[in-house]
Amino acid sequence: MTVAAAVHPGRRRAARRAAPAPADAPAGGVAEAAGGASAGSDEGVYSLSSRYLGGRRFWQRRLASRSDVHAAILGGVPYGSLIHLVGSVRAIEPAEVAAVLGISTRTLRRQGASPERPMPPDLASKAWLFAETLARATGVFGGRDAAERWMTKPALGLDGQRPIALLRTVQGAELVNDFLTRLEYGVYS
Repeated sequence: MTVAAAVHPGRRRAARRAAPAPADAPAGGVAEAAGGASAGSDEGVYSLSSRYLGGRRFWQRRLASRSDVHAAILGGVPYGSLIHLVGSVRAIEPAEVAAVLGISTRTLRRQGASPERPMPPDLASKAWLFAETLARATGVFGGRDAAERWMTKPALGLDGQRPIALLRTVQGAELVNDFLTRLEYGVYS
């Protein structure tokens, strides 16, 4: 059984069969999720990142700065937040998300039995970094599905590497986020 199936039985199969949204449908980007904050604003990215990690159910305070994120992580973030993130990702395999986080899918499944237990700060930090990168890509590509698909395909601006593979290190994540910033502002060189 996959991690996604353990978290949300049947959801992964149903998500793959779902028809794509019409071209005129809202993209579900950063601005929409952040209640109108611009796609490039840090506050909008933080709001969407928090939503991807289960929102107020797991992140008790409003996150508007790096300092807020740091304090929340040190205050303790339950494994349920990570389970929520992995269960809601549709175009990226749970094993790839687990690899980015530096844990096994078996460990992830095991932690599903005690979702209220706090994650170690380093794992919560990696989960946040993944969610933040996904939120930035959502803003750049106009929707979460497009962002997830982009993360799984080789990108020319990243020397043909897949963004999801680069997220395994802090340095690789910086490359991905710098590239997203260049795309957002139209600077391709």
